Amino acid sequence: MKQYDKLIFVSNGDTCRGPMAKFIMKGKFLLEDLEIESRGRVVLFPEPVNQKAEAVMMSHGITMKTHEATQLDDADFKERTLILVMDQILKRKVCEEHSHVENVYLLTEYVGCKEDIINPLGGALADYGECYETLEKLVSKLVVLLNEQELMNS
Repeated sequence: MKQYDKLIFVSNGDTCRGPMAKFIMKGKFLLEDLEIESRGRVVLFPEPVNQKAEAVMMSHGITMKTHEATQLDDADFKERTLILVMDQILKRKVCEEHSHVENVYLLTEYVGCKEDIINPLGGALADYGECYETLEKLVSKLVVLLNEQELMNS
């Protein structure tokens, strides 16, 4: 039996790192179906992804044009939902602001890495490219981990 039904990547505004991770993940092979979403801690209105993030993703054959920023809320915290946040400060704020936090981890800690996921917002296109490379590596490790968990639970 699979451990999670849903995976949510959480970033600050759901316009860059979270959606990038979501769309990278959607391109990977998982042994079991998993609903993959992204959310933001502070989303004032549904807006599209950052243009530089979209440009970097397009250069890797991935489009995020269908994405609109969505606010993280208490309804997202369910027993069979894995919530992966982008940095330690964000994790702390998410845990402080929501009443029932379960299965909330840093993406890096969940896959056993120590590197930081830089927030490229406001930076050069190269910063977004570096963020993509980091997320690609972490999401690939995440896929291996989730598939291994699936094999062990079947």
